[in-house]
Amino acid sequence: MMGEKGERCNSNVHSADDFANFFADKVNDVRASTSGTPLHDVPPTASYTLRAWNPVSAGDVEKLIGSALNKTCQLDSAPTWLVKECARLLSPFVTLLINTSLATGCFPAKYKHAVVTPLLKKHNLDVGQLKNYRPVSNLTFISKLMERTVQTQLLNYLAEHDLLPVHQSAYRKFHSTETALLKVFNDLLQAADRGQVSALCLLDLTAAFDTVDHQVLLQRLQRSFGIEDSALAWFSSYLSDRSYCVVYGGVLSQLICVMCSVPQGSVLGPLLFILYTAELAELASKYGVMLHAFADDNQLYLHCRTTEAASSVELEALECCIDAISWWMSANRLRLNADKTELIWTGTNSKLECLPGRGLPVTLGRDTINVSSVTRVLGVLITPDLSLEQHIDAVCAKCFFQLRQLRRVRRTLDDDSIAILVHAFVTSRIDYCISLLAGAPRTLTDKLQRVMNAAARIISNTRKYDHGLTNLRHDVLHWLDVSDRITFRLCVQVFQCLRGMAPSYLSELCRLESEGRRQLRSSGRSHLAVPRYNLETVGRRAFGYAGPKAWNTLPDYLRCSELNLETFKRHLKTFLFAHY
Repeated sequence: MMGEKGERCNSNVHSADDFANFFADKVNDVRASTSGTPLHDVPPTASYTLRAWNPVSAGDVEKLIGSALNKTCQLDSAPTWLVKECARLLSPFVTLLINTSLATGCFPAKYKHAVVTPLLKKHNLDVGQLKNYRPVSNLTFISKLMERTVQTQLLNYLAEHDLLPVHQSAYRKFHSTETALLKVFNDLLQAADRGQVSALCLLDLTAAFDTVDHQVLLQRLQRSFGIEDSALAWFSSYLSDRSYCVVYGGVLSQLICVMCSVPQGSVLGPLLFILYTAELAELASKYGVMLHAFADDNQLYLHCRTTEAASSVELEALECCIDAISWWMSANRLRLNADKTELIWTGTNSKLECLPGRGLPVTLGRDTINVSSVTRVLGVLITPDLSLEQHIDAVCAKCFFQLRQLRRVRRTLDDDSIAILVHAFVTSRIDYCISLLAGAPRTLTDKLQRVMNAAARIISNTRKYDHGLTNLRHDVLHWLDVSDRITFRLCVQVFQCLRGMAPSYLSELCRLESEGRRQLRSSGRSHLAVPRYNLETVGRRAFGYAGPKAWNTLPDYLRCSELNLETFKRHLKTFLFAHY
């Protein structure tokens, strides 16, 4: 609310033309500072080809219209809700338009224009600074339907031939920020359990989506992913001759022609960016550095002994890797932002104390990336000791702030409305990546439990010392305690790993005991192999240990392979409630 109020109060500080010129100049500055090396000498690597798109039926289009969000662009000739109500009538005409575009490899010029809305990146940033805004493109409803049709077929093709980068977790089925964090956090914890320290470097890109070079992207689609003929021609038409104007304060800016970029806010833009940067993981592996990405957020990390870190042997590998990535970025019209790139060393306190200054900095060109004491990775605060204490404190502070606001308006709201608001502003924050708290001490999880108790009191409109709070949480609200919420999320994630509904980098951490060399009596009961650990404070918190351990505690009927995901969740929650 404060950010929105600030925007309204300062709506006259900038004009729409100011935003349009700023966004265009920012892209030009990045392109001027990069080399843009052509890729004509790169040999084709794809062994499969996608030459043409398959036509869609009116039924498919009707389903697409029905599943679309009720968002309307000011360029639309009719509101989305009206199109959805008339989906059966309009779907044959929309189908003809889409199939004609797919067959001819031509994207209609009418749908290449976007209305850009500047959005403040964070609510606490200065609204008077243009650099604090992100350009988000609003596109017509029909254009998004065409993009979604192509996206579905492209994803099926990429998945069939296993062409997507393994450690890229954005905009993919069964992938999320939680799965990405589980993998990175698991690796950091296991390294600490082995007595190693880890250097985690978070790379930041300047205007990443806005500087994608169209020619480089088309060449990469052809040479690396085998997209040719009319399928490639459709992408060429989709990317070329695009334009936008900025709307701010109810005023439209001048028209700006787009020479590069994939539109933020489009359906295909994020997927195209992933394909554009797919080579980064392979590049990092050449230096023995692991890379995990979520869209343009790249996490580089490597593990080493404290003696190796102090002698800068392993640090040089990380610096060489960052230099190579920086060069690759420059050759592909992207630029690393040294000011926002962060570095943190993680491990046990005893090992970190052996490092000079609790961590050594790295260099990025002429810039030095100093060691941070805390960093935010995909919304989770990470500290060197990997305790997540600061993250929990931050979550509790935000939740209590929201609860204070809700208590002020409690008298004006009915029970259903206040329950919805509590879930939107409080419990959703607690549940975000709660599986990372596996094995966390009670002193930390009790902080979140106090938030849950306060939220339950607001819904029931009771005071702090009124009796019956536990029965209210369990019998009326059907809320699991925080410790059981962690177990619930862990078991659901393991279930998805065993059923092929999770990323491969997590599934490989959940192996049945029958897959090992020794055949145990528990092998026929879907028990998972639980690895050993050395340190209680870190080893048992890694997903590779905590996930299988939680799974093995479930009764046999819950580990049955015949259950689907929704049935498993329902039975699992009933099982956990039975403990109360």
